[in-house]
Amino acid sequence: MLASILSTKVLFRKPGVKRCNIDSLSWPPDPYYTSGLGVLDLVTLLLYVRPWIVIFAIGIGADCRIGSFVGINIGTDISNLPSAVEIVAILRAHSITHVRLFDADARMLNALSNTGIEVMVSVTNEEVTTIGESPSAAADWINKNVAAYVPTTNITAIAVGSEVLTSLPNASAVIVPAMNYLNKALVASNLNYLVKVSTPHSMGIISRPFPPSTATFNATWNSTIYQILQFLKNTNSFYMLNAYPYYEYVKSNGIFPLEYALFKPLPSVKQIVDPNTLFHYSSMFDALVDAAYNSIAALNFSGIPIVVTETGWPWSAGANEPDATAENAETYNKNLIRRVANDTGPPSQPAIPINTYIYELFNEDKRVGPESGRNWGVLFTNGTAVYDIKLSTSESLDANSSVVFCIARPGADETSLQDGLNWACGPGQANCGPIQQGQPCYMPNTLQNHASYAYNDYYQKMRSSGGTCDFRGTGTTTTVDPILEIHCNMPYNLYQYLFFLFVPKPRLWIMQIYRKSEFEHRGGLFPPPAFGPIGPSSGSPQNLVHLGTVFALFAALILSGPCGTHCSIMVN
Repeated sequence: MLASILSTKVLFRKPGVKRCNIDSLSWPPDPYYTSGLGVLDLVTLLLYVRPWIVIFAIGIGADCRIGSFVGINIGTDISNLPSAVEIVAILRAHSITHVRLFDADARMLNALSNTGIEVMVSVTNEEVTTIGESPSAAADWINKNVAAYVPTTNITAIAVGSEVLTSLPNASAVIVPAMNYLNKALVASNLNYLVKVSTPHSMGIISRPFPPSTATFNATWNSTIYQILQFLKNTNSFYMLNAYPYYEYVKSNGIFPLEYALFKPLPSVKQIVDPNTLFHYSSMFDALVDAAYNSIAALNFSGIPIVVTETGWPWSAGANEPDATAENAETYNKNLIRRVANDTGPPSQPAIPINTYIYELFNEDKRVGPESGRNWGVLFTNGTAVYDIKLSTSESLDANSSVVFCIARPGADETSLQDGLNWACGPGQANCGPIQQGQPCYMPNTLQNHASYAYNDYYQKMRSSGGTCDFRGTGTTTTVDPILEIHCNMPYNLYQYLFFLFVPKPRLWIMQIYRKSEFEHRGGLFPPPAFGPIGPSSGSPQNLVHLGTVFALFAALILSGPCGTHCSIMVN
């Protein structure tokens, strides 16, 4: 029986996630894979005791998902707002895997349970002052709006207010205390390794974002922003940026061409080049993100990734906003999704992809102000699209690449293959982090597999701009999605969903202990797929203590009672 278990192949497929195998689990554990697979191998000895351990064991590994995500903002200032259940059905119909709520509505959080959709909840601007003045109010908010729903609802982040520094300047004194109190409440609930705290900022806090290399924060807020950045650094969180090329284009009064704001190619005479770095900016979106990165660097911080919490384009407006058209909105959002799906960062941070949330799901017709402010939605409330758009990065990549993959040619000369791999990972700028020793896709350690991974990563990014799959004759294209026999493991959000869908809530303790071990020894994991490969786990005694605790809890759980009836998985 054990032999059959060890030869089982478990294959999952999820929108936005590359195919992954756990094939021919073996004993003893692979000595080269230290980020969780050893735990997986050990647990296989217990699989015949409790089938649900398969689900947890898969989750223990590192992530396989290679690439950023595009999420959606869900506003509710709508006359005919669908029910929460209807909204979630629309999200699932459009393969939307990440959402940002502007509050922590109980109906939405309940409807999102057991869906696997990653949720960013928000503290409203009206709540910021109360929470920033009272640790008990922060604890109550966490207990009511986060702890009560995790783990069945996949809450991964809390946005504290929205553009507080520019919209509520009087609240600047309490924004940092509010973030600290909320994080301390998460720590008290053992949720701080699963849920991150940050606050969205507008571009208005950056003085002169062009050229990006000289961008700095407005000195008026430097003290507060410094404290915010210190908090983000200390908690391994991320900087939330609301970046709207539409507004920057309108404000420029013709200085920047419309094509630049819409991600359209520019003729050489119109290309935007930073005179200090000579970086070429093919889109205003990239320039805005880089302006934020350089502003952060100007305060002597680094290693804080940026997530774009709002961006989009209005599709209707008054006569004074002629560029707010459905055609331009479709062009912007389609090109945005393709841009994010390329899994690269802006010129100054090419290795850090840009996770992004489109503003917004539906038009908010009850909003006051200009007509354009009521027409940012990409869907009507019945779920049909305002214009033709696919809201999945994986669908965008597939469409952009015509479902063609690049792999190493079988039987290719190894010297030439190594040269091709070196070029792809070097001048070709392929993301080769996941195939480094200790990373999720390192095993099996064969030149063929590593080259195929690097070739395809390069090809998918560069094909639209002339990149080929030749590699001096060592590459070849295929229309069959290659499932490389490598230890690429499940993405965190999916294993969290699968594990907790079938397992009682107290078993959250196991994940907390293991996540804490990874967080401390690998530099943090939120969110794993978004910010590139993570270094191998430390082999320190402290790490072994954490893993020993995991096994002790495993033993207790094995004896705790029957698995129940919801423990089957698909195998082939």
